[in-house]
Amino acid sequence: MNDSHIGELLAVLVFLILLAAFFSAAEIGMMTLNRYRLRHLANSGHRAARIASHLLERPDRLLGVILLGNNFANIAAASVATLLALRLYGAPAIGIATLLLTLLVLIFAEVAPKTLAALYPERVAFPVAYVLSPLLILLSPLVWLVNTIANGLLRLLGFSIHRRTADQMSTEELRTVVREAGAFMPQSHQQMLLAILELEDMTVEDVMVPRGEIETIDLDSDWDHIATRIIASHYSRLPVCHGSLDNIVGFVHVRKVLLLMRAGEFQRDNLEKILEAPYFVPEGTPLGRQLLNFREAKRRIALVVNEYGDLVGLVSLREILEEIVGEFTAPLPGITDEVQLQDDGSYLVSGGITLRDLNRRLKWNLPTTGPKTLNGLITEYLEDIPESGTSLALEGYQIEIVRTRGTAVQLARVRPKLAKTGSDTEANP
Repeated sequence: MNDSHIGELLAVLVFLILLAAFFSAAEIGMMTLNRYRLRHLANSGHRAARIASHLLERPDRLLGVILLGNNFANIAAASVATLLALRLYGAPAIGIATLLLTLLVLIFAEVAPKTLAALYPERVAFPVAYVLSPLLILLSPLVWLVNTIANGLLRLLGFSIHRRTADQMSTEELRTVVREAGAFMPQSHQQMLLAILELEDMTVEDVMVPRGEIETIDLDSDWDHIATRIIASHYSRLPVCHGSLDNIVGFVHVRKVLLLMRAGEFQRDNLEKILEAPYFVPEGTPLGRQLLNFREAKRRIALVVNEYGDLVGLVSLREILEEIVGEFTAPLPGITDEVQLQDDGSYLVSGGITLRDLNRRLKWNLPTTGPKTLNGLITEYLEDIPESGTSLALEGYQIEIVRTRGTAVQLARVRPKLAKTGSDTEANP
């Protein structure tokens, strides 16, 4: 064989190694594409993304054509290398040629192209999709034959070829995606998305206004007192009852009352006519579900009942939205903020504040799986009604009871995250 034939064989060998590299990169590039981004690009009109998405709908056929091409290139390269060795140095050179070809294929046709495709899957997959699509059509009979035999073998081994993990994410996986997308979205947006995902883990009971803090209008009260209560209220809707919260008759919209006053028609009968029917919800309703219920019922406020039908609180659209976007209103005039920073670094905290609200405001991690309020957490931990001056260390937070009212803690001083001591609770009368 003359030198020109040797050159031609070398050129064919180089071409086959490059062909093997192409199919190796195509395999990794197509299989490591982000399916969600691919779907987005395809829906946005990206032509290469649409082709790649179509190819990935049948991964068995895609892998069939890729592996056919890859194996053909590798086997052909081995044959050409053997022929070259025989022509140049005879039979003793075949072993050396095999070793050299193995190194060349491993480096240039496997490791390098697959690493490149793994690092830049879109840059590799989108161009090769234009080649693989017509190649799949051209080789479809051979691909069908190979897949039929391979799938039949899998069936004999007891595997279902139609069982495929759906491109779905669990809530926890979606949370991880949102957290890792921090570089691509504002932190405030990231926090809102995470808060939305957490709505299903929270119930109405977690955010409701407790029964003892509900502001109501008692129709059995003096009429001047009722008018004063409505005018002085900081809320747009108020529950209306006869005598007590156990006899709720509806909600009144303060704006409608003001219109009656302006028209000089503010009378008991007219007030009862503009009442909205009471709307009750179970305390265990997930917040995500309740948000949809408010929309379907076209309501903004609801009374919360327990499993026995007793009224235990009130929830409005505002409480649910604040779980998503945080506090979006300033404290109402005349109402002291439930959390007040002191000069010594401690906080004066209202006993009625919910633990979720306290954790969200101050980035604390007080337990929220049991009691819902700070008062409930303290009394459950002590298994007693504490007196003023009692202090305890709970979950690393030092808590001192500043003021009590009846059977509840009204105000407590909290110092965050002390070093752990030998005793969790310490009473100081």
